[in-house]
Amino acid sequence: MNEALNSAWQATSALELVSVVFGLAYVVLAARENVWCWPAALVNTATAIILFWDASLLMESGLNVFYLVIAVYGWWQWLHGGSGKSELAISTWPLRYHASAMAVILLLTLSSGYALNSSSSAALPYLDSFTTWSAVIGTWMVTQKILENWLYWIVIDAASIYLYLDRGLYLYALLFALFTVVAVYGYMQWRSNHRKVVHEPIH
Repeated sequence: MNEALNSAWQATSALELVSVVFGLAYVVLAARENVWCWPAALVNTATAIILFWDASLLMESGLNVFYLVIAVYGWWQWLHGGSGKSELAISTWPLRYHASAMAVILLLTLSSGYALNSSSSAALPYLDSFTTWSAVIGTWMVTQKILENWLYWIVIDAASIYLYLDRGLYLYALLFALFTVVAVYGYMQWRSNHRKVVHEPIH
């Protein structure tokens, strides 16, 4: 066991370490509704773009380009996206929105998975596509402070563990195991915060 851990540590690059630290900071801060999650996300995504490209996870690399842009938007949205440009509050989606989101994820996963499998050297193209498109929807939900985003992330993070283990990104696999736990915490925390606001007496 110790030998396996030592081998995994030796295979971990400084770039992966930096990316992991800031990725963990992003998720923990987001779970606590702290707006500083977005600057942490900027560092995490900038390093992840390079890391995943080198590991032939092409969809994951492209996803982090999207993350880089959305982190700036999310930062602004959390601060000024509420009524009258006030701080944004947590809200929920009706079931029909989730049904639509899942249908879009499935369609895009099958389309890009087939394309990557047919014309590129991408590893695990369908799983890579699934985690990528799910994460696009999930990240958008975070920027809008949609409560159920955490339920999406529990599934995405769990699936990502296998993806990263397969590509030898052991520290990232460990990070996403932690992300899965934090996503459960995030859902409980946001649900509690949302209920407090909903049941607040009107003065």
